[in-house]
Amino acid sequence: MELNDVRQRIDNIDGELLRLLNERAELVHEVGEIKKEHGLEFYAPEREEALLRKLVQRSDDAQGRLPEKSIRAIYREIMSAALALETDLKIAYLGPAGTWTHQASISKFGNSVEYLAQTNFADVFDAVARRKANYGVVPIENSTEGAVSHTLDLFADSPLKICAQILLTIENNLIAAIPREQITKLYSHPQVFGQCREWIHKNFPSADLVEVSSTTRAAELAKEDPAGAALAGALAADIYELNTLEESIQDSATNTTRFLVLGRETCPATGNDRTSIMFSVKDRPGSLYD
Repeated sequence: MELNDVRQRIDNIDGELLRLLNERAELVHEVGEIKKEHGLEFYAPEREEALLRKLVQRSDDAQGRLPEKSIRAIYREIMSAALALETDLKIAYLGPAGTWTHQASISKFGNSVEYLAQTNFADVFDAVARRKANYGVVPIENSTEGAVSHTLDLFADSPLKICAQILLTIENNLIAAIPREQITKLYSHPQVFGQCREWIHKNFPSADLVEVSSTTRAAELAKEDPAGAALAGALAADIYELNTLEESIQDSATNTTRFLVLGRETCPATGNDRTSIMFSVKDRPGSLYD
């Protein structure tokens, strides 16, 4: 088959895909109307995950070329567009734009919904509780640095529920607007410095380490500093148009952060769930042991 013939077939398939996607969008709109009528939650993580697993299995059964990662990425955006059609979905996250929490949020909800950057963890909880946002995304623990105590503290006094979790592999990069040999100062979040401790000691033992509120803020400062660089993710580098001088500099190759999706209602059980329990003890020696 000639190249032009193959391209023509691809064009024909694209046309059919668009027709089917619009047909799907009409059905999604009907679902949204039914949910509004019955007062149901628009986001259903249990339905979402079941659908993704079914699609991956169908592809495997058909011996398709697309790997699971690609199928999930494609349908993440299809479902994101569907959520945007059903309702004006708003997601609160620990900002500013470009943070790992922002990236985790996009990996869960896609690019079609509205994201509301919050300045701190408490504001994320508050935005959801006051119905300014439908859901919130916060980090809960990192495989290297452990639990995020701020999030745990807020759960103690919050009526919000955990609707889903997001496991995101964290790959920190060295990003800057200057050549590597000119770097004398490194900006980043304290947890990132902890995740890259050995790499920093080996590569920049004399550099000044400046702790900031987020990796995005680190990228912003590195952009302005003639001697500075940031340890941050690829999204932050894109936003501030910085060069990536070295990729994946974290000490652990399996560095993962777990994020939680917060909502006002408990999601239905799926049969394959995780339950989180919080309890408190008296502030005295031996209480936890007891």
